[in-house]
Amino acid sequence: MSGDMAEEPSRDAVHDAWPCAPVPSVPGDVWHWQLEAMHTVSRVRSDLRARIAHPSVSSASTEDARDGLLLVFEELASNALRHGGGDVRALVVAGPGGWLLDLSDEAPDRPPVPAVDRDPALGGMGLHLVAQLSTAFGWERRPGRKHVWSRLPSGLNDTVADGRRGQLPAPRSPEIHRD
Repeated sequence: MSGDMAEEPSRDAVHDAWPCAPVPSVPGDVWHWQLEAMHTVSRVRSDLRARIAHPSVSSASTEDARDGLLLVFEELASNALRHGGGDVRALVVAGPGGWLLDLSDEAPDRPPVPAVDRDPALGGMGLHLVAQLSTAFGWERRPGRKHVWSRLPSGLNDTVADGRRGQLPAPRSPEIHRD
């Protein structure tokens, strides 16, 4: 065993990496959907895309910010269906300055766990992406449900909170050894 191998993070460190925090209360237009299976994610994503393309929303946000919302929705929705299951619900609040995205499932005892020391080619980097695009993020356990949430900026006069970046364990690719 090589002495320069990185020490594996403790289970608690990984679990603590995605903060346990209550879903924020945000004023705004509320949109919600039921996600029965993975194939409904693309249908709901199309509906969300149409809603954020409305002039009242698109004039208050940048195209990059809207693309970020769609990407974060897809990541959290697919995670809820894959790792949570049961009755999966999506909620988006279009509020002043951005969006709140809340995906809930029936697995309150399975918190979100960001991948650590995994080859990015194997997937599992979605939570890192969510963290990079969000101004705030977290998860909350409620009776019989887990809520994984993200606050996303509108892209106008705001930036992603740099203080949040780096709070998740950095995803690492395996070293490439050449003979």
